[in-house]
Amino acid sequence: MTEQRPNPDALLARVQAEEARQARGRLKIFFGAAPGVGKTYTMLEAGREVAREGADVVVGYVEPHARPETQALVLGLDVLPRKEILYRGTKLLEFSLEDALARRPQLLLVDELAHTNAPGVTHAKRWQDVERLLEAGVDVYTTLNVQHLESLNDVVAQITSVAVRETIPDSVFEKADDVELVDLSPDDLLERLREGKIYIPQQAAQAMQNFFTKGNLIALRELALQRTADRVGTQMEDYREEHAITGTWPVRERLLVCVGPSPFAARLVRAARRMASSLKAPWIAVHVETPAEANLSETGRERLAKTLHLAEQLGGEIATLSGNHLAEELIRYARSRNVTKIIVGKPQQPRWREWLRGSLVYELTRKCGDIDVYVISGDRTKDREHNAFAGLPRPRPRAYVGAALIVVFCTLLGWPLSRMFSEGNMIMVYLLGLIAVALKYGRGPSILASVLSVAAFDFFFVDPRLTFAVRDTQYIFTFSAMLLTALLISTLTAQVKFQAESARWRERRTAALYAVSRQLAAARNREEIAQAAVQHISEAVDARMVLLLSDEDNKLVPQGISSDGLPGPHDAGVAQWVAEHGEMAGRGTTTLPGADGLYLPLAASQGIVGVLGVYPHAPRPSIHPEQIHLLETFARLIALAVERADLAGSARQIHRQ
Repeated sequence: MTEQRPNPDALLARVQAEEARQARGRLKIFFGAAPGVGKTYTMLEAGREVAREGADVVVGYVEPHARPETQALVLGLDVLPRKEILYRGTKLLEFSLEDALARRPQLLLVDELAHTNAPGVTHAKRWQDVERLLEAGVDVYTTLNVQHLESLNDVVAQITSVAVRETIPDSVFEKADDVELVDLSPDDLLERLREGKIYIPQQAAQAMQNFFTKGNLIALRELALQRTADRVGTQMEDYREEHAITGTWPVRERLLVCVGPSPFAARLVRAARRMASSLKAPWIAVHVETPAEANLSETGRERLAKTLHLAEQLGGEIATLSGNHLAEELIRYARSRNVTKIIVGKPQQPRWREWLRGSLVYELTRKCGDIDVYVISGDRTKDREHNAFAGLPRPRPRAYVGAALIVVFCTLLGWPLSRMFSEGNMIMVYLLGLIAVALKYGRGPSILASVLSVAAFDFFFVDPRLTFAVRDTQYIFTFSAMLLTALLISTLTAQVKFQAESARWRERRTAALYAVSRQLAAARNREEIAQAAVQHISEAVDARMVLLLSDEDNKLVPQGISSDGLPGPHDAGVAQWVAEHGEMAGRGTTTLPGADGLYLPLAASQGIVGVLGVYPHAPRPSIHPEQIHLLETFARLIALAVERADLAGSARQIHRQ
């Protein structure tokens, strides 16, 4: 739990973000589970406290409920005049953004952040008015109920059977500088409702029969507490990152499950989900790609993709890491995410493999420190049907033959040189050959080449030649040192190659995200969006692409196809199913896996606007899980761009009319 030197890049980004934040006003949200818990009262009390310190505090808008104690707190504070809007013969009183910007106080109190403004007001939503005030440098205090968060809209409707129409984006809540939870027990809230302190008696009686039931209030209170706790957890993680704290702070349980291409990985994911549910804790499914698993078979790749997809369906967060040492990467990531429990599978490999390759369970328990490690056994019924190492890369005969040929070449090259140079120089020739084998073929063939090089050096260049006999016993040490050096060089070279490939992939992913984001931001219509998306995404994942966008009749129409065409029909039925259900399907998934390609829904805030189809080049294996995550990010960017272009087009059409 010691504090170390912070990451310089992270520190610079934080300083830049702080500079940008200082130019904006500060937003404080008084957050509650339901109307009547005392948010407005608490906000006004806080505003009066700031005013007593000499600040310029103005009441921008307070809901006109008949609550004497709340109205009394407004007395003595400057109040902005309300904006009168005549709508369908009724006079409505709204918050006046123009007067607030002209007055520009130090602190403005604005009630009901999720309120929908009447037609004719500058912005459609009050949270947009607040955003404009913050950009102008005005501090704002406001109130919000948990049911108005967009991400919880369907959850609240399922619990209360009441559809909440006024919502705000979660990003507004997340970017708030401060959130204060105003809490009240359901019994006390119901008592206030009976006493007429929230609604008039007629409205109160109706509310107690519908929204304000004790069960609903308990559920809403739990949602509010959870969202507040999540925000505090994020603040704690930011603090730990800012101060480079590597130790685990077990203030809240967080689980991590390590998954791979094994057929038992799905069982681990389900076990992690059950444990997380019982602990009411977030959980993460992590796959670490090591040099040994860099080239998975198609079976292993598909199984891994299905396992990660299962984890996502069960509500877990998924992450793919790359590194040379599985245990070290897992522990490093677990500490960065403040994980308290790591779940791994029971070792299925023979004992001799553990001696050669090491044991993940042993390494984790030895290095985990204050993190608990849980070992889950596999399903015995599957042990007889599956090999625990199914999906791992099988030896490639050509690679081993190539490694042997390189050793032969080094021997032929060294034979004439041995007449001019000493035996030590012959060793350097073989070491150069080993580097070439490690770079070209990887670790397994390089180990074979190491053994063959020692044998060839002994047979051809050590007296007596053309025999494995050794006259001088000092050569035994030479052979041992040569073998160890060769193994070390081959292993390090393979690791460097793997790290370079991983860095190259991350660079390509970052460049592709930047290029797609820039092009989509500049696109003005669907045609430009499709052209930009297909061009950059097909290059990023090295696959054929098709972009299908919904028309006015909700039929999918191809808007963009990669230049090299498609490998056959694009499975119109599968794409239509994806558009209707909003779920990924096709190749590499458990839904309609026989399709030619992988199909991802383009989900915007107003619904599904299309489908993105991806076709890997044959005979390449299925799409890598990391590429699937990248494609999901691309799909979200495209959906937002299409929705923005459609809204802009509708606005231009209305303006012409």
